[in-house]
Amino acid sequence: MDLVELEAVEGLRWTWNSWPAEGKKSSNSLVIPLSIMCTPLALMQSSDVPLLPYDPLGCSRCGAVLNPYARLDYQSRIWHCPFCSRRNPFPRPIADTNLPAELFPTYSTVDTVEYSLLPPSPPPPAFLFLLDLSTPDHQLLPLKNHLLHLLHHLPDHALVSLLTFDSFVYLHRLRYSHFSSLLLFHGHRHLSSTQIRHFLGQSPKHSFLLPISECQFTITSAIEEIRSTSTSASPSQTRPPRCTGAAISVALGLLESCQISTGSRIMLFTSGPATLGPGIVVDSDLRQPIRTHHHIFNAQATHHAKSCAFYNQVSKRLSDASVVLDLFASSLDQLGAAELRQPVERSGGFMILSDSFDSEQFKKCLRHIFKCDDHGHLEMNFDATIEIVTTRDVKISGALGPCVSLQRKNGLVSETEVGEGGTSVWKLNTVTNKTCIAFFFQVNYEHKIQPGSAFLIQFITRYRQGNLGYRKRVTTAARRWVANHSADIAAGFDQEAAAAVMARLAILRAETCHARDVIRWLDDTLISFASKFGDYVPEDASSFRLSSNFSLYPQFMFHLRRSQFIDVCNTTPDETAFFRLVLNREGVVGSLIMIQPTLFQYSFDGPPVPVLLDIRSVSPDFILLFDSFFYVVIHYGSKIAQWRKLGYDKDPNHENFRKLLEAPELDAEQLVADRIPVPRIIRCDQHSSQARFLLAKLNPSVTQNSTYTEGSDIIFTDDLSLEVFLDQLQVLAVQS
Repeated sequence: MDLVELEAVEGLRWTWNSWPAEGKKSSNSLVIPLSIMCTPLALMQSSDVPLLPYDPLGCSRCGAVLNPYARLDYQSRIWHCPFCSRRNPFPRPIADTNLPAELFPTYSTVDTVEYSLLPPSPPPPAFLFLLDLSTPDHQLLPLKNHLLHLLHHLPDHALVSLLTFDSFVYLHRLRYSHFSSLLLFHGHRHLSSTQIRHFLGQSPKHSFLLPISECQFTITSAIEEIRSTSTSASPSQTRPPRCTGAAISVALGLLESCQISTGSRIMLFTSGPATLGPGIVVDSDLRQPIRTHHHIFNAQATHHAKSCAFYNQVSKRLSDASVVLDLFASSLDQLGAAELRQPVERSGGFMILSDSFDSEQFKKCLRHIFKCDDHGHLEMNFDATIEIVTTRDVKISGALGPCVSLQRKNGLVSETEVGEGGTSVWKLNTVTNKTCIAFFFQVNYEHKIQPGSAFLIQFITRYRQGNLGYRKRVTTAARRWVANHSADIAAGFDQEAAAAVMARLAILRAETCHARDVIRWLDDTLISFASKFGDYVPEDASSFRLSSNFSLYPQFMFHLRRSQFIDVCNTTPDETAFFRLVLNREGVVGSLIMIQPTLFQYSFDGPPVPVLLDIRSVSPDFILLFDSFFYVVIHYGSKIAQWRKLGYDKDPNHENFRKLLEAPELDAEQLVADRIPVPRIIRCDQHSSQARFLLAKLNPSVTQNSTYTEGSDIIFTDDLSLEVFLDQLQVLAVQS
């Protein structure tokens, strides 16, 4: 079974599958950190995960759940915890012929079971819709239609609320009466949670948050009556008023006031930046340009720091109340996604930046979020936590992904923190079968470790389903300690997982460092890595070799350092926030497509074949299918494009040409079918302006400075090619 299959079966990808047993310097010299890319619900739809209808047995000392690695004493009805060696009583009769399901041995290094728990019935999920009244009418109309369609498909017990905003926040009263009623909040004011609760306390709170079955008519009428307050029909020197931050704060205050902390979503629909109140992005005066990366790096973005500080507070409140914040934007310009990134990312929400609320990307994402099962229950999970228990020879450093540290320290938590550290338990306001978190570990060399012995790591994920049922999923993984110079260390290296982990660490650095400093760090790390694991004669670059288990990693780093995640020269802060948010939650396979996109070649010679991500792969005679995760490009060679324009595909005598044109179209539709956010499909001809989406990602092996360019396209750039990059790496590695 290869590593990709292991990720699908186990939900785990380890950067190193064998860990060195001796000396602190040994683990540090691995260069790439000891980490696990964990997708806790990877097998959510699989029948391979046993579903057990009883509460799990937990260790009274460390909290680990009973698993196949536990040692049993049948006569005394005792089980020995494999993590801390604690003797725990077994509450029911047990024998080697009467084992509970969680003790059955598996044929994998990972064991996963799930428990169906039956606590007191929780309140139903709540959905708060925030609509920007400054959205132009031609955008507001399709948005209203989509929301009205959505309301008809919500389960009857789901709670709903409606807020609209411009310079004020309007909280709509949904309990039926002969006239509509609103509660107004001034958009300029920064109201605390306590103040919002106080204002809501003046009127019945449950008039604003009701089951859809009780307010279907009222909320439908309220949405239908919404009108845009935008003055885009006439020239204006000011931006429309938007108090986005105040609207989010009021919506969150409503949930806090109603004490709903078992799963909710605040869904923000906007078409421009906040121009007043907390979370302001830009002044209303159009003569003041919206901030750029240059402004942010040089502390010239007037409102950025203060707005980020405000949204940090919002992020903490979202976590405490188990609320997800989703951002849906329709705008051709920036709207403040960079400031909103932290609460959206840390709460696990979606960020969809599109040109129109009528776009397929927007519609498909809404359908995905509110998808229901055969029983009419939402396929949505809420109020999740993930806890890690390790044997005493392993310490937990932290996590990177859509999670928040709960600051629960114990003897297993390392003093060295990475990302969300200082804890063994993290909060996830929502979790899906694609949510992936990178966890970081350190070896605890205070305990004597014997090479050949095993260590264990257990992931305990608790979450609430859309049908209001509680689940606890327990995944227990085992690996072995090996001697410091064992060949198993190199053999157990997962270069794809390592690239995904390093990408998240690079993004973490990019939040506080300039891009050139991040690239320098990536280069220094790669040189140290190549020097450590390469085979070479010192000072002889021509002798340098990397084994197949390491050979792809340098080219992953080549593409990462020139990607949109690090190089922000041609992106806005909003675009960068979106790209980084998606990478920080995607699994290894998806992350790798973002870092090093895939390229397939279609021709008359046979089925499509993968080709190098290189300018030399562009040819007049081929069609190329390029997948960068965020967009898919179908690139027609100049000859293919000419034949298509002449209509050869419509001629029955050229059936093969018609099939050739259809093949990449069908494959492109399959690529985007289950991907959220939905990638944009771009169709372009060789030498056309749209071809830049492909050319920007190709290795510039042929440039304006090349001595031989006949028969090949040229990329006009001064960037290093992959070949030159690898040559320089070899020179530096043999000198280290």
